[in-house]
Amino acid sequence: MEIDQVKLFKCLGDKSRLSILSNLAIEPMYVELLAERISLTPSTVSFHLKKLEETNLVNSRKEQYYVVYEINKDLLNHTILEYITQEKTDEMIQKEREDEYRKKVIDSFFEYGKLKSIPVQRKKARIVYEEIIKAFELGKEYSEREVNIIIADFHDDFCTIRRDMIAEKLLERYETIYKRCGNS
Repeated sequence: MEIDQVKLFKCLGDKSRLSILSNLAIEPMYVELLAERISLTPSTVSFHLKKLEETNLVNSRKEQYYVVYEINKDLLNHTILEYITQEKTDEMIQKEREDEYRKKVIDSFFEYGKLKSIPVQRKKARIVYEEIIKAFELGKEYSEREVNIIIADFHDDFCTIRRDMIAEKLLERYETIYKRCGNS
């Protein structure tokens, strides 16, 4: 379960919510009983319980006429250190953004496995070419004709794409033999 640390600590930063949690640590309770024990109105307790539920600090279950709340021991058994080190690193966040952008570009330029048009922007073209290079086996040697046939499955302008893939170092050429580059 992924936890939003900011929401978790904001939620724990309220005295009333801490009081609710300390009472629920003793035993599961319903709103009215909690309100009576901590001297708050039932509507105030309900409001705080909703916030605690949103962060998964408490769980609720229906028992006859009441909704009974209990603390989420799995979540509360972790140390603060575990939560603050769980934070996504800048590299992870950047990778997620890049993956989202990559997917958006691929969805925009490909339709039913065919390339609709060659992107003008170099960054987008690189993403498109990286998608096309997946059709080539690593280590296998191809003739120019074989390369053209594979690329033509994606787009009719195989000459431009072949030349650009070489320039982008996705494909390498030795005289009349082509190979997929090892880093692609």
